[in-house]
Amino acid sequence: MQPSLRRAFVLLALTAAAQVAFAQAPRTVELQDLTWTELRAEIQAGKTTVIIPIGGTEQSGPYLALGKHNARVQVLSQRIAEALGNALVAPVVAYVPEGGTAPPTAHMRFPGTITVPPDVFEKTLASAADSFKVHGFRDIVFLGDHGGYQADLRRVVARLNKSWAGTAARAWAPPEYYEASSSGFAAILRRHGYADNEIGTHAALADTALELAVAPEMVRQQALRNAPPPGPADGVYGGDPRRASAELGRLGADAIVAKTVAAIRHDTARR
Repeated sequence: MQPSLRRAFVLLALTAAAQVAFAQAPRTVELQDLTWTELRAEIQAGKTTVIIPIGGTEQSGPYLALGKHNARVQVLSQRIAEALGNALVAPVVAYVPEGGTAPPTAHMRFPGTITVPPDVFEKTLASAADSFKVHGFRDIVFLGDHGGYQADLRRVVARLNKSWAGTAARAWAPPEYYEASSSGFAAILRRHGYADNEIGTHAALADTALELAVAPEMVRQQALRNAPPPGPADGVYGGDPRRASAELGRLGADAIVAKTVAAIRHDTARR
């Protein structure tokens, strides 16, 4: 074979190998889908913000699956990271404080809810954040989808920033995420003609509409449409989910993403 032809074959082989390697590298913001070398390259390229999404495994009435918060915070965190452009998303924290076990309190009164002590929860978050700091992330952002542990997030952030004083890393827990998903979304629904006794506070119209928008497979839609009015004995508090729709939920999901992205950009710009 002539040297020029041999060089051409080698070049073609190298090009094909490079294309295969490029095709294998996932285009994702999900940290767990990357290899460690891919992650290192992402950080070196400027992705120095990591979002730690926090859900919870709890009852949400007969028509929402137990992983409601986990599915919702994962989808929304992904959208937020993509909008930021310099962020990756850590695995969802699914084990959170949900009440006592002896006797069972709060959501622990319903099968499937999982609880951990608040101090264990806070130490888990702090350890995860320290891990990301070691690997070169500068901004560690906690996004909590559940109202019961918002104070825990604030305590963790305060302790981390105190221990990280003098370093390049900062921890954040923007309240805008949960505010937009709770009181903010309720205000949107009121503007569309829905009353508080339908919007509810847990597993009712607001909760179900958000889930239909981001993870419809988590909603038992046929059973929901044919159900009688649910109540506290069913695990549905303060409202009625039966008129929930993905169209309503998208209004809330879009607001959560927009307000959280703006808050993270504002916070990290001040550092």
